[in-house]
Amino acid sequence: MKKLIVAALVLMTAVNFTFAAGQQEEAGSEKVTIGALIRNTDEQFVADYAENLKKLAAAKGVDLKLLDSRSDQAMQLDQLNVLLTQGVKHFVIVPNVTEATEDMAKKIDAVGGGAAFSNIQPSVEALKVSPNFYLASSPESVAGQIQAQILDDYFKANPAKLENGDPKALDVIFLYGQLGHPAQVFRSEAAVKGLKDAGYTVNIVAEDTANWKPDEAQAKMDTWLAAYSGKFDVVIANNDGMALGAVESLLTNKYTDDPNDPTKDVDGDGTVLRVPVIGVDATGVAVKSMSENKLLATVLQDAVGQSTTAFELAYMMATEGSATGKKAWGISPLTAVTGEAPATDAAIVGQCYLVPFAAVTMDNYKEYMQ
Repeated sequence: MKKLIVAALVLMTAVNFTFAAGQQEEAGSEKVTIGALIRNTDEQFVADYAENLKKLAAAKGVDLKLLDSRSDQAMQLDQLNVLLTQGVKHFVIVPNVTEATEDMAKKIDAVGGGAAFSNIQPSVEALKVSPNFYLASSPESVAGQIQAQILDDYFKANPAKLENGDPKALDVIFLYGQLGHPAQVFRSEAAVKGLKDAGYTVNIVAEDTANWKPDEAQAKMDTWLAAYSGKFDVVIANNDGMALGAVESLLTNKYTDDPNDPTKDVDGDGTVLRVPVIGVDATGVAVKSMSENKLLATVLQDAVGQSTTAFELAYMMATEGSATGKKAWGISPLTAVTGEAPATDAAIVGQCYLVPFAAVTMDNYKEYMQ
């Protein structure tokens, strides 16, 4: 009987050990979960961003919970609350508005989590909630500076394209993104400042928001063509979607070098249009338009670079507990303040990762063709 009892105890111990070992193995192999709160995938850049997040998650075996708020900040906050109740702690966030980021950070911090805010800048206050909140984006003013440089080079090479005949005066049409959006503000201001610094007088013939959308931009451009035909030199758009909407309007209205053959670049300036159109993002459709001599130029806002940087920061937080001081996508955190929020505050510059913009012109667009 004693032997039977001992045998039974050994068996129970073995079973308990196996069960415990199984639990440990299961816990050790538990999938990393990352939440991705995305502004609106109707925007091509954001759609490209989200697609790259999916690829990165699949490659790492991460359970990615990606939700699209359709430009509705209240919906995005609801989505955050749902994921938090599901136990998600680490996030990549493309917010709708900067003003909501502090509240989002506080909710995430309350469960011991962290987030990489991307594409739309978080507030300084959001990053100050804890060291586990980061910026993974591009300095918007640089995009406007690059647009100005491209246009300065263009008009120096093609002075005859100035409708007013004055080599130092530019008559500009502006297509803005969502008004007050950091990209709308910084890109527009920097483009105007860059042109003025290059010695131009900038006359804004027409300006309005098209909310990043091609169809709204096309409708605006149709109206402006009726009012300002022959009275503007260039169309500057805050993103490629709106730039392509303007291009479509100009083509439809035969505002081209040769109205009888809209495929002819008669003056060899790189565009079949009477005026150059420039955007930001270097989306696949924009670069294709450049290859057809329609859109003159764009500025690469790197969807892959921004999303990879943000994902790697979230992944390091989830797997290592912190990303502080570490490189993400080969980018080191800032060590000094810049002129663009939130990196204007020395207390949080080490939480800011800036993905560079790049000029995409007729000289190098083939490098960006998909």
